[in-house]
Amino acid sequence: MSAFFDLPLNLPHAGTIAKRILAKIEEHDAPEAKQTVLELVLLLAEPRMEGENPPEPEAEQMRLRALELARLLVGQIEAGGLGDDRLGQHVRNLFECLSEGAEGARESLRAGEDPNSPMRPRPADG
Repeated sequence: MSAFFDLPLNLPHAGTIAKRILAKIEEHDAPEAKQTVLELVLLLAEPRMEGENPPEPEAEQMRLRALELARLLVGQIEAGGLGDDRLGQHVRNLFECLSEGAEGARESLRAGEDPNSPMRPRPADG
């Protein structure tokens, strides 16, 4: 099992990362992936601008929808051969902000993150 960062839900930062992913996707001719990430950016726009998570249960509903879109996007990145190390790092960061660090550590590799990237979490020495 890969090491991962276990972070609390941070929808505002997830919105910022979604915008970074959009910029990377726009470097390619990938209309489906672009549409998916645009939906993610729009979903997370309000928390990003307000700088805080919405109250429950809205935050959890938003988190679950964002995860659906993130999973779809990873498949589109992989299928389209769009992945690279930086995009994979953004994907990992997105999942971390959605409190799914373990999944993000796996999905980032599908999105092109170098498994030896110094940005990836490392297992604790022991």
